[in-house]
Amino acid sequence: MLGATVLLLAGCHQQGNESSAQPAAAASASSTDKAPEFNADQWIGRWNGPEGTYLAISKSDVGYALEIADLDGPKAYSALAVGKHLMFERNGKAESIRATDGKQTGMKWLQDKTNCLTINTGEGYCRD
Repeated sequence: MLGATVLLLAGCHQQGNESSAQPAAAASASSTDKAPEFNADQWIGRWNGPEGTYLAISKSDVGYALEIADLDGPKAYSALAVGKHLMFERNGKAESIRATDGKQTGMKWLQDKTNCLTINTGEGYCRD
């Protein structure tokens, strides 16, 4: 189910960007400056939230393994890198993890942090 969801989202992401990316690609073809490619491996490790919550990311055979601990305890998920996000399925819903700062997490405890990952507003994790 996760694979189908991720492939569907990747296809939509790719298809939606094709028409807008072609003129930009043609314009940048002569440029040697390219943005560094996203690599979710930089997110491997533990990211801390408030009150003992955390997000732990590790490499797996196919994609990434997630452990998300909330106040109810830790739960495991499988994720794949899609664009600049990690995509996973939780409770039948497609979710994504994206890089943010503390303010973008929407959590007052993380406001001053600069290196964070956010799933939803109010669900963020940071590294000190």
